[in-house]
Amino acid sequence: MLHIRTATVSLIACLLVLPTAPTAAQTSSTSTPVSTASAAWVERSNNNTDVMLAVEARFNPEGAGGLGVDGYDDKVADLGPKVLERNRQAFVQAAETLRKRLAVEKDPLVRQDLEILLKAARDNLRLLELRRKYDIPYINVSQLVFGGLRVLLDDQVPAERRKAALVRLRRYAGGEGGYTPIAVLAEQRVRERLATPGLTGPYKAEVEKDLARNAFFVEGIGELFKKYDLEGYQADYAKLKAQLAAYDAFVRKEVLPKARGDFRLPLERYAFALEQLGVDVPPAQLAAQARIAFADIQRQMQAVALQVAQAKGYSATDYRDVIRALKKEQLVGEAILPLYLQRLKDLEAIIRREKLVSLPDRPARIRLASPAESAATPAPNMRPPRLVGNRGEQGEFVLPLNIPAAAGARGGGTQKFDDFTFDAVAWTLTAHEARPGHELQFAALVEQGVSSARAIYAFNSTNVEGWGLYSEAIVEPFIPAEGQLFTLQFRLLRAARAFLDPELQLGKVTPAEALRVLKEDVVISDAFANQEVERYTFVMPGQATSYFYGYTKLTDLRKETEKLLGNRFEALKFHDFILAQGLLPPELLRKAVLEQFVGTAAAPTGR
Repeated sequence: MLHIRTATVSLIACLLVLPTAPTAAQTSSTSTPVSTASAAWVERSNNNTDVMLAVEARFNPEGAGGLGVDGYDDKVADLGPKVLERNRQAFVQAAETLRKRLAVEKDPLVRQDLEILLKAARDNLRLLELRRKYDIPYINVSQLVFGGLRVLLDDQVPAERRKAALVRLRRYAGGEGGYTPIAVLAEQRVRERLATPGLTGPYKAEVEKDLARNAFFVEGIGELFKKYDLEGYQADYAKLKAQLAAYDAFVRKEVLPKARGDFRLPLERYAFALEQLGVDVPPAQLAAQARIAFADIQRQMQAVALQVAQAKGYSATDYRDVIRALKKEQLVGEAILPLYLQRLKDLEAIIRREKLVSLPDRPARIRLASPAESAATPAPNMRPPRLVGNRGEQGEFVLPLNIPAAAGARGGGTQKFDDFTFDAVAWTLTAHEARPGHELQFAALVEQGVSSARAIYAFNSTNVEGWGLYSEAIVEPFIPAEGQLFTLQFRLLRAARAFLDPELQLGKVTPAEALRVLKEDVVISDAFANQEVERYTFVMPGQATSYFYGYTKLTDLRKETEKLLGNRFEALKFHDFILAQGLLPPELLRKAVLEQFVGTAAAPTGR
């Protein structure tokens, strides 16, 4: 799972449409390979991207700073009056500027990036229209503020820049002239549309979950300031805590009673969500394809489970029982991180030996999450590096170990995972989040000088998560059998997502049925299964389908390329080419491979 560095700001997306939203799918009429950072076209293209980044910086400075745009560390999100109309007008103006530049641009690479940027502007305007049509806005301010401060209070942010967090905190709390507390602004924006006929509120379970876990974000803010020894935050932090408590009381009293009981999105909304994610087939077709794949993966798992059972001396041989037996070998505390660091070394040795893809000389970063980070992103994830003006910042593979839950929830106050903290699964998770997966994918964006349009605005879950799942598959033949079993288990999960998510939204399955499939057939923990169903129903409907769809498109492209090249095909050259294209959507990537890679891959690489 990729954790977008600016994802915290998407919590206000019901009011603002953010140009860096990770669901913006892009299309283009041409396909051309990405060149290196020294190419003049990249600089010219980046000047065009600045048009969109200016909108980001104006309304969402926390997100702009997280991407790497300088000069916004002390700024805070605009939740002022008429923000929806001002945000819409800013995109209209940006689109007009980009259209004028496209009309006179001759360079095909720059034109392609201009088309990407224009598509992003149009998508954001469409999303804004849909939210205005359907939604009572809902903002979880505690998580918004935590994310806005977390992006500054980070080990890879220079100490001088971290001081800006004190200014941002003060402005969040309204402790500076001209600044209204952000919790007060959020309440005002919600109240403006709370009584509007025909609008629907947020899903009830979403609001209840946010209210239950907000204490982790509030406490996490204080822990961040303590961790980095910043003095003088206490008074503003105390004000902010009181304001956040008052806002939560408002949500509980006035928003929660208007929350909807049905998680399903209007079909228009769900279809657009899939389109933005890069899934360009009808939901029913995707679900049917995924169900066929699910049954096939189960057969593969059974064959591998028999091998593992024989090697381990297990009496049970059903893949479900073998998985449960392997999960019992849990690691805790300080033993977890060394396991993943060792698996990273093992995988790098495999990648080099088998010539799968080129690796950088520097090590990848892996760490354990804090409680507040676990509340924000309760699954293993990769935090991307700074994408604009990178100064050596790297992506980080982050390992949350539990998800905070409401007091009195089934299983106690904290839901425990057993899915990520044992030896056999570390192969798969490290391959997906680190190398050859997301960490390598985003390192290529930075180190090969991919244009900002391709690194930021061509982003969608299909092109990113498809590579992550594909990365698990290309190392699978070279890892131990128990590791292969969990590679297949996580592939089974991605297939399950691709039929459960749309079928839940279409009313063909119930949450209880989805939980049964996940716990009994995929064999994941109660905590993980609950998180998955929340993901499909209200956290980010549609997004979970993109792993399976992106993986399918990428594996199909590889098969097509191998057929065309025969014995001239080299995995290393193919994968390096894929990473060099930036985050192109599948059809555009296919054109680049067929038109550029196939024609130049005849000569052996010699590596």
